[in-house]
Amino acid sequence: MAGELHLYDVIRRPIITEKANLASDTRNQYTFEVDINANKIQIKDAIEIIFDVDVMGVNTMVMAPKRGRRGRKFYIRKKKWKKAIVTIAKGQQIPLFDNV
Repeated sequence: MAGELHLYDVIRRPIITEKANLASDTRNQYTFEVDINANKIQIKDAIEIIFDVDVMGVNTMVMAPKRGRRGRKFYIRKKKWKKAIVTIAKGQQIPLFDNV
């Protein structure tokens, strides 16, 4: 089908911040930047297949575009993007976040 996302196109990159690390340690939640057109079912399937974990829930949010500057006069607009917070089953973890 046209417009269908490939499995590895759904997840763009992990979000590694202090807040995301605390959530992964305490609540078993991991944060990812995902494709803006991906829905919760596609995100859940991609995480389960790529990382071999059981996903309990997916929360998504679209982050607003921001205005930035380049020099004194030039303004740029950063695009909006989608963030997904994925909760996985107790006792499981994603090895990508172990060394952080």
